[in-house]
Amino acid sequence: MASKNQNKPPIPNFTNAPASPSNNQPVVDEVTVDKRRKIGLGKMVGPANSGRTRQAFSVVNGGQENGGPPSSAGSECGGIEFTKEDVEALLNEKMKGKNKFNLKEKCDQMMDYIRKLRLCIKWFQELEGSYLLEQEKLRNMLDCAERKCNELEVLMKNKEEELNSIIMELRKNCASLHEKLTKEESEKLAAMDSLTREKEARLAAERLQTSLTDELGKAQREHLSASQKITSLNDMYKRLQEYNTSLQQYNSKLQTELPTVNEALKRVEKEKAAVVENLSTLRGHYNALQDQFTLTRASQDEAMKQREALVNDVVCLRGELQQARDDRDRYLSQVEVLTTEVVKYKECTGKSFAELENLSLKSNELEARCLSQSDQIKALQDKLGAAEKKLQVSDLSAMETRTEYEEQKKLIHDLQNRLADAEIKIIEGEKLRKKLHNTILELKGNIRVFCRVRPLLADDSAAEAKVISYPTSTEFFGRAIDLMQSGQKHSFTFDKVFMPDASQQEVFVEISQLVQSALDGYKVCIFAYGQTGSGKTHTMMGRPGNPELKGLIPRSLEQIFETRQSLKSQGWKYEMQVSMLEIYNETIRDLLSTNRSCSDVSRTENGVAGKQYAIKHDANGNTHVSDLTVVDVRSTREVSFLLDQAAQSRSVGKTQMNEQSSRSHFVFTLRISGVNESTEQQVQGVLNLIDLAGSERLSKSGSTGDRLKETQAINKSLSSLSDVIFALAKKEDHVPFRNSKLTYLLQPCLGGDSKTLMFVNISPDPSSLGESLCSLRFAARVNACEIGIPRRQTNMRPSDSRLSYG
Repeated sequence: MASKNQNKPPIPNFTNAPASPSNNQPVVDEVTVDKRRKIGLGKMVGPANSGRTRQAFSVVNGGQENGGPPSSAGSECGGIEFTKEDVEALLNEKMKGKNKFNLKEKCDQMMDYIRKLRLCIKWFQELEGSYLLEQEKLRNMLDCAERKCNELEVLMKNKEEELNSIIMELRKNCASLHEKLTKEESEKLAAMDSLTREKEARLAAERLQTSLTDELGKAQREHLSASQKITSLNDMYKRLQEYNTSLQQYNSKLQTELPTVNEALKRVEKEKAAVVENLSTLRGHYNALQDQFTLTRASQDEAMKQREALVNDVVCLRGELQQARDDRDRYLSQVEVLTTEVVKYKECTGKSFAELENLSLKSNELEARCLSQSDQIKALQDKLGAAEKKLQVSDLSAMETRTEYEEQKKLIHDLQNRLADAEIKIIEGEKLRKKLHNTILELKGNIRVFCRVRPLLADDSAAEAKVISYPTSTEFFGRAIDLMQSGQKHSFTFDKVFMPDASQQEVFVEISQLVQSALDGYKVCIFAYGQTGSGKTHTMMGRPGNPELKGLIPRSLEQIFETRQSLKSQGWKYEMQVSMLEIYNETIRDLLSTNRSCSDVSRTENGVAGKQYAIKHDANGNTHVSDLTVVDVRSTREVSFLLDQAAQSRSVGKTQMNEQSSRSHFVFTLRISGVNESTEQQVQGVLNLIDLAGSERLSKSGSTGDRLKETQAINKSLSSLSDVIFALAKKEDHVPFRNSKLTYLLQPCLGGDSKTLMFVNISPDPSSLGESLCSLRFAARVNACEIGIPRRQTNMRPSDSRLSYG
């Protein structure tokens, strides 16, 4: 039998097994323990160093192992309990034998294993039954605890209702006092607000009267200045009649038509002022109506809120009234009960007189409380009636507000229609203003001349007052300049003379309307002429990085892009293209070419053909330069970048007269193409801004080598320009435009249909007096030239995308 039990798992001990003398535990064969360890069932035995050998199944009387509930004492398991380790060992047990064909041994092992499984299942069923009994007991205890908790909650709710009733009474008293205080404070604040509004209205009326007085004075001053300008124009026409006998008939015609033009101009200005005034009044009415509409909307909203608040108050008051009635009934019932009890006590028991007095006092208190409750009911009824009246008044005010809102809406619609009509009149007035402005420029002459004297530099001698003077008479103030040479006085008169202290902004203001003509579809040309170092580049380009010293070119571009943005509301859309070139040694150079390098210059000088920049004029008076780079621009930032690029590519050099002398003629061209989507009108304008190279004398400049060639080329081109001006002034049949690239490029500006203005820049240095006198004489001849009448280009857009000059 020892061999058969070696592979069997330990079985529960149903009897009191003999205990070992050391640990009082059942004796287990050491060989069996070792074999169980080998097959992985050491969990049933326990650790080897625990000091005792753990049983596979614990005896009931020996205690429970893992704290599980004990099985029933009278169960079929014989007082046996199982642990988790025992169950796992039983499920993982494998039957093994020495002889595979010994069926009897296998059958015994299977029977033994089935018996142990049955015992384990019965133990689990009994354990489940005990758990169910205990669960039912705990459920009964829980139901009992819930009933007790519900009873406590009912008691707590009763106490809470009593406390809430007391708190509500206190809150009502506090709310009534708070409402009285709030009402008094609101009335006080309303009185203070009305006083403040009256003061503000008085101050606003005084400020309005002051501003109107200032505007009236300003208008009178502007009227006086306009009359002075008209007087100066009449004087200028008289002087031109005395100076040029060939224009007597033309001048007489102008003098006869001048009063009618002035009257038409005044009439148009009055109509424009009336339209602007009507527009301002309409906008004021519109803003006032908008404010009134906002106030009526706010008052309507406030009335609706008050109505909702009153409805809520009515509901609350009705609830409080019903509660007060219930309290009164309850108190009356209590009084009746107490009186019956008093009678009963008098008849039956004959209690003491002291108790009777206490009961009477209680009854008196209850009666007093009942009377107070009745008074409160009356007060609440009065409040309810007042609330209903307020509700009716709010309904009536809401109806009145709605009707007033409809009337204001109709009035606003009428004002909007009138505003649209006024905007149409403004557009028509703007068109008339452009037409009159162009007419005035034509009457003044096609080539206008502005003279600008630069300030003294540190290297100049301080003798400006002795050399240059400015007449201060009313007739010539701001338009004349005098030069003293060898005691002889030379006087010149131009359209405008800028003194050395004139800012860049003041100079630009005088030409801003001429720049505007480019957007209107005219060809405009502005060029700066003068000796080297006289400030031409400063006038045209300014100083980079300083906004106050920006020249005419960047300021003109800013005005054009701002005007383009403002004209979008009238339906105008503009496209603009820019090109820049220089004429260096009678050679055209593209300043925006990306492939331009020093090799281009060497190839041209060596006679090797690079790009051929040929100048061509078409029948419409437009000038095209072949192979020239043309860039589409959409903002001033893009143009500023191109100007910086061109400035880096332009030819400059150092001479004895100027540290950075321009050695070429710089030509900036902006081509403008505009389309009005509403009127389907198309315009094409061109703006040419030219910075000519300065004339200089070799004795003063000290030029040698390349600088000598540059000086000779500059003087030659300027001499050709002088020959062209002479021919135009004498009205010769042949004008030598082709003598130089500069005059051929400027042919449409000097002899075509463009609006042309020349800046003559002079230096106040006494050493440059000779050159300044030559420049002023040349400018006087230019001012006397008569060229074609400017023509507005409103034809269809050309297919050629290149820019044209002139």
